[in-house]
Amino acid sequence: MIRTKIVATLGPASATPQMLARIVAEGVDVVRFNLSHGEHGEHARTLAELRRVVAGQGVHVATLADLAGPKVRIGAIDPQQAHLEVGDACTIVREPIAGTATRFGTTYRGLVDDVRVGERVLIDDGAVRLLVTEHRADELVCTCTVGGLLSTRKGVNVPDSRLALSSLTDKDRADVAWLVEQGFDYAAMSFVRSPDDIRVLRSQLHDRGGDQPIIAKIETPQAVAQLDAILKETDGLLVARGDLGVEMDVARVPLLQKQMVTRARQAGKPVIVATQMLQSMVKAPVPTRAEVSDVANAVLDGADAVMLSAETAVGAYPVEAIAALNRITQEACEYEAGMMDEIGQPRHLLAERFRVACGEDRTISAVARSAALVAHDLGAKLVAAWARTGRTARWISKYRLSAPIAALTTEAGTCRRLALCYGVEPMLVEPAAAVGPTLAARLLEKLVGRFELRGGDVLVVVGDPNAPAAQPTITIQVVPSPQPETQDC
Repeated sequence: MIRTKIVATLGPASATPQMLARIVAEGVDVVRFNLSHGEHGEHARTLAELRRVVAGQGVHVATLADLAGPKVRIGAIDPQQAHLEVGDACTIVREPIAGTATRFGTTYRGLVDDVRVGERVLIDDGAVRLLVTEHRADELVCTCTVGGLLSTRKGVNVPDSRLALSSLTDKDRADVAWLVEQGFDYAAMSFVRSPDDIRVLRSQLHDRGGDQPIIAKIETPQAVAQLDAILKETDGLLVARGDLGVEMDVARVPLLQKQMVTRARQAGKPVIVATQMLQSMVKAPVPTRAEVSDVANAVLDGADAVMLSAETAVGAYPVEAIAALNRITQEACEYEAGMMDEIGQPRHLLAERFRVACGEDRTISAVARSAALVAHDLGAKLVAAWARTGRTARWISKYRLSAPIAALTTEAGTCRRLALCYGVEPMLVEPAAAVGPTLAARLLEKLVGRFELRGGDVLVVVGDPNAPAAQPTITIQVVPSPQPETQDC
């Protein structure tokens, strides 16, 4: 199995029934619906088709609804594109208008109140750069410092300013109600700035009867400054390198990525690395060497998953991009699993995995660490973890074992949510499949076939579905050797 998980964003290039079948067959673990684009009806039809495809292929694929958040965008430009040259003057106005290169509005009326003289306005991830030279009641007068094309709905960043935007827009609240109604597995929150933002979203989910885990997208300096506090509130992180590289010095982003992945692992929470993983494959059938190295390093950093955005949403080669990502992550995972010395002890990064700190749930994290050490010391071929909520399996995955983790659960929703976690293969089982702390014969036979186990192989079994949740167990089980056939005389 490929232990690092693949998140693919749906869009015009991948949302047809034929393409959905191909990307699921290629090995996508999580499908992202970007709610910044498209309408609910369109997304609902795609979601229904995706679920039909997944059921037909008999796999577990999680769905992630990505809220747009308080993203500021350019308003309408007439014609659709306009060009600014270095030194050109332009004006950003409060009210929405049919804009031109020299005068246009944005989706946030308060921008003209929050930005001051001398502060920067970056458009399209910094491809076009403006400097505010004059502040008027309903206008910002700017000078172009880096020229380029302006077009409708391009993103706007103001890294020097603090915007008075709510963490959830009216559109986001409507999207929250819709994603709960549709039964999505995860909700991603854009432009998180503080732990309060996570609490607001969780309250909105609960008010509508939802219990979706929240993935906090870290893409602002404020979020980086409050990373530990955000980690206590959220259920997972997404390292959103696009806006982060615009809001902060881009040279800091690789180091921040390593820091965020490590902190998430220490907190026992899944982490996704995203943005331009294989950007060249939007137009080319193969990635660049630099992109291959970038993906491999995300795996070695300890990411649970890597995400494709434009590559699968609008790219010319969505299936090839997923296949390339799978090959790269497979090679990196095999390299990491092979980092052992001559007496079988883990080297460097692998050794560091076993020092994952205990999180707030000390009992589960301690049991997971103990199970990981037992599995390592005995050379276990498989860790089978019984899962109600999936917390124990998530914690075990943080130790990056060379053995796969079979998460055994009777809940289909838990299966889908665990599809995000490194090294975890979720398995839906019948309640009667468990007998005490050992695996029932039929289930053991299924695991032997699925993971190609042999007689004498060691399994570490974590948990007992028939025991109280407060009494976690770790059991060592050996696969019995097949009995020799006897012949009648």
